[in-house]
Amino acid sequence: MNIGFFNGEFIDINKAVIPIDERGHQFGDGVYEVVKTYHSVPLLLDEHLERFEKSATAIHIRLPYKKAELKSIIVEGIERAGLENAEVYFQVTRGIAPRNHLFPDVPPSFTLTVKPARKIAERNYESGVQTIIVEDDRWAKCHIKSLNLLPNILAKQNAVNSGNFEAIYEKDGFIAEGTSSNVFVVKNAVLYTTPLTSNILPGITREAILQIAKEEGIESKEERFTKDFLMNADEAFISSTSVEVLPIRTVDGQIIGSGNPGEMTKKLHQLFKGLC
Repeated sequence: MNIGFFNGEFIDINKAVIPIDERGHQFGDGVYEVVKTYHSVPLLLDEHLERFEKSATAIHIRLPYKKAELKSIIVEGIERAGLENAEVYFQVTRGIAPRNHLFPDVPPSFTLTVKPARKIAERNYESGVQTIIVEDDRWAKCHIKSLNLLPNILAKQNAVNSGNFEAIYEKDGFIAEGTSSNVFVVKNAVLYTTPLTSNILPGITREAILQIAKEEGIESKEERFTKDFLMNADEAFISSTSVEVLPIRTVDGQIIGSGNPGEMTKKLHQLFKGLC
């Protein structure tokens, strides 16, 4: 079943608990994480919690729980839900206070939900997905996993409305990332991905893939690349907690490589699944 948690208490997920003056509701003043479970075990939980802490620190929110306490809450939530394959969403906001742009002197709010993991159609892994390139019109601190996702939502919806799975951001002539994913390219047996800057999110799955590549002796490069480089790739894929390693079939209608998932993409996905 679905489970909710709000400020120290597990609750019915349908219970109304967010006050009008919640700063996450009014300002998007908070940060979040999503962790996927496999056989009721949260994958890469320590890495997600570390990024959560970094994001909170970056916007000057002090987490209401220590790392060990957060782990305990998450594990209990998973046990209460009784779901083998779930998505654990948790967020912290600056708290509940009368609407004012200045930071209030109130405790932060922590919210968590445990729900069945979203299912990605198997055909997407077998055939690859269609993507489009869009101009990156987001704020300048994309390395923070902030609640402010309106530009991402609009770009993602635009992609889906035009028959695509994902929109990929282009900034200053270089590929950044997807609306909810990181982007990888394979060219001449070398794995490429955009380097970590404030323009992209440091994806947990992204980092796991790079570590797998290192262990397998696959040459990888974190360097900027253009849309043309992506369009002329031998293989390309996106990565995230939800989709894992998902092949790209087309970019702006142009087929990538042979049009089928490449051997390196399939190998990396299989090795990633081995972590689960």
